[in-house]
Amino acid sequence: MTEQPTTPAAPAPLTADQAAAEARRLIADAYRPGPGVPAATAWRDTTPTPTHGTTPPVPQPDRRLVPPVAAGIAVCSVAVGAGAVGIGCGAWLLLQGLSAITLAGVLAIAAPFVGIAIVATAVGTAVSRVRAGTSTTTHVYQGEVTQHTEIEARQRGMFSRTTISR
Repeated sequence: MTEQPTTPAAPAPLTADQAAAEARRLIADAYRPGPGVPAATAWRDTTPTPTHGTTPPVPQPDRRLVPPVAAGIAVCSVAVGAGAVGIGCGAWLLLQGLSAITLAGVLAIAAPFVGIAIVATAVGTAVSRVRAGTSTTTHVYQGEVTQHTEIEARQRGMFSRTTISR
C-alpha cells in the first residue's frame, strides 16, 4: 500500500508584532540593491549655472499650438463680448434715466414721435385723396352677358365632384 501525499499543515497565524517584522523584512528585501549596484540616494548638482556661455544661440522656430483661425475666432468673440457689455451698459443707463422721469418728462420725450406720426398720417391722407380724385370708379361693361345655372353632380366611390356645365 502506498502512502497518499498530504498537504502540509497551515502555519500558525502571526501576531501583530511578528506580522510587522515580516512586512519590514519583505520591504527591505524588495528595495535592497543587487550586487554591484549602489544604493539609491538623492543627488543635487550644486554647481552654479553660468549666466552666459560659449554656445551660439539656437534658432527656435515658431510652432504655435493654436491655428490662426482659432486665434482669430477667439479675438472676435472677445470683441463681440465687449460690444455686448457696452450695449448693455448703454441700455442700463437709458433705463435708469427713464425710470426717474415724471409724466411731464414722458410727454416731452413722446412729443417728437407724436409730431412725426401726425405728419406721416397727414401725408398719407393727402396722397390717398389725390389718387382717389384721378381714378374712376365707374365700371362700363361691353358685350353680352350670359348666365349659367346648370349644375351637374357625380358621386362615384369615395369621392364626389360637382361641376357647372357650360
